Amino acid sequence: MTNDLIVLSAIGVAILFGAMSPGVSFLLVARTAISSSRRAALAVAAGMGFGALIFAAIALAGLHTLLTLIPSLYTGLKMAGGCYLLWLALKMFRRPSNRLIDSAIVEEVSVSNAFLTGLFTQISNPHTALVFASIFSSALSATIQPAMYIILPLMAFTIDVCWYAVVAYLLSTDGPRLAYIKYRKVIDKLSGGVMAFLGIRLLLK
Repeated sequence: MTNDLIVLSAIGVAILFGAMSPGVSFLLVARTAISSSRRAALAVAAGMGFGALIFAAIALAGLHTLLTLIPSLYTGLKMAGGCYLLWLALKMFRRPSNRLIDSAIVEEVSVSNAFLTGLFTQISNPHTALVFASIFSSALSATIQPAMYIILPLMAFTIDVCWYAVVAYLLSTDGPRLAYIKYRKVIDKLSGGVMAFLGIRLLLK
């Protein structure tokens, strides 16, 4: 029992550090928090968490082996993910900018759309599944206990949601939001540029 707790703690810390590293997920949650609403940002966080749950589950199911045996599958998933990130970047670049819009406090985003955007963004990078597989293979024994197939995906979901919920809460306060309204055009272009860079990087990786 003690050994299981140590293993779970080690895996949890690795997943948390992965979630905390700057990247597409952080950028999307942060931008939603400052440009839309806390509710929408929390929905994005939930979508991110659900995507992490899916990747953790399929990593345990042996996706790493499948992608190794069929390289074209990994390439196809990577291309689809890169194109999705470029599409998000294009949306950010093409947002209209005028005084009437820039004076608005929030950009209306439905909870369902925010959740799906978070989910699709999380699963746009198949490399994440390989990261989960690497973490699990390095920490777990060859014989995985049945309970782990439930515990680990739920743990991945909880860690991702909690971390991005903190980000959503902090950046949806008045200070960051007012700064966004003031520098909206610059922030949108910068966000789009970073998203495009990450999309191209995924395509070329």
